[in-house]
Amino acid sequence: MLKQLALAGTGLAIAPTALVSLRPRTDSLKIAINNGKVFSQGSIRPLHLGITQDNRLRLSTELLNAPTVIDASGKIVSPGFVDILADNASNPKNTYRIFEKYKISDGCTTVLQMHGGDEYPAAFHQYFDRQPHYVNYGIGVFVMRLKYIYSNPKDVYRYVEKGLEEGALGVCHSIEYQPTPFEELLEYAKLVQKYDRPLFLHLRHSSKEKELEGVSEAIALAQQTGARVHIDHLHSTGGTYNMPAALEMIDNANNMGMEITTCVYPYSYWATYIASKRFDAGWQQRFGLTYEDLTVVGTGAKITAQNFDFYRKQMGVLVAVPEGTVPFDKTVNLALQTDFCMIGSDGGIESEPRANNHPRGAGCFATALRHAQNIGMSLDKMLTKMTSLPAKLMRPSLNERAVIKDKAIADITIFDPKTIQGKATVTNPNQFSEGIECVIVNGHIAYRDKKILLSKGVPIRY
Repeated sequence: MLKQLALAGTGLAIAPTALVSLRPRTDSLKIAINNGKVFSQGSIRPLHLGITQDNRLRLSTELLNAPTVIDASGKIVSPGFVDILADNASNPKNTYRIFEKYKISDGCTTVLQMHGGDEYPAAFHQYFDRQPHYVNYGIGVFVMRLKYIYSNPKDVYRYVEKGLEEGALGVCHSIEYQPTPFEELLEYAKLVQKYDRPLFLHLRHSSKEKELEGVSEAIALAQQTGARVHIDHLHSTGGTYNMPAALEMIDNANNMGMEITTCVYPYSYWATYIASKRFDAGWQQRFGLTYEDLTVVGTGAKITAQNFDFYRKQMGVLVAVPEGTVPFDKTVNLALQTDFCMIGSDGGIESEPRANNHPRGAGCFATALRHAQNIGMSLDKMLTKMTSLPAKLMRPSLNERAVIKDKAIADITIFDPKTIQGKATVTNPNQFSEGIECVIVNGHIAYRDKKILLSKGVPIRY
């Protein structure tokens, strides 16, 4: 009893059964979540939620009882958030616990690295499936790495297919950073179509003059192969300057029977490595920026004409552009109105005490919920973009997750809609989000009141 009392907090009360009166006893439940506003299958409504001994959900219109009872009055009870576009590919063996720490504190229960992943999925899982995890995790086949290793495209195709056979969740490629012929992209699209997985693409162009050519290329891949194609962070690559046209192109393609999705992160600025091709000669004209517009993430240091070449020679230095570079009203807000756009962080925190990573790696989902309320967007519409829509894209791997219904796997995030807010900044990305009250992973309370309690994540494989 004393142990249970120690869990009680001021914002989200967790009480032992003995302290809860007039509630029917349900012996098969281990956790009851009462009085919350539950996001279930597209709408938010008052419901009570139970978690069974086998870590499955049970919905009820009546108060529930269990050894642990959570009073979620005034809170939203949602399926755990799914981050489809997380990124921790540079040194995961040494950084994955930090990476997952800032994901669970942002309300994520499932974190999929589909903007990178690993070149050898079987070896990845052989190592990481033996390690403890805060969140559920999965990867795609990392084409860029394979192309660095193998010069013959036939070898790359062979290893991409091998990765899919080994359970990789899809194929990931960034053709702005590693230009690749269309004919080669067609082979990747044919492979994902064969194995019924998605192809994740960072598009070829990010300039005003050419960005829509990248959208056309992604549509052509879907049209010619029947593959489902996901366009990474459309507001920073593909729709920065021409978002209405990009969205219309995607919508028209979907109406013709293709399956093309995209994602955004709720920030009006992007960040990337200063050594990347995005900062090749002519970047000032392409983006309308100057040296002084670039800030080294995690330090606040400014780039200048004098130190640009020095930083350019340093691998792994991430720089951010100013807020407003990607205006919300012309990009993100428009994309969020469509039914094919979801939330994806395109990031992850990899070091402490301060990371050289975009704040989206720690605060993407809480920031998205705050942004929805700021622009008058309903929470149920935003939550769809953080749960069921990514689950549909990653089908069937998440078929029993990212939804609140009877017998679904108990991945749950409870948040306060009044206080929800990402706190991570360019100067200090390493900050837990506000308003994430409790995160339940596979039926276990894994995070509460800004404290990580358990490691209950499992691998997500096809």
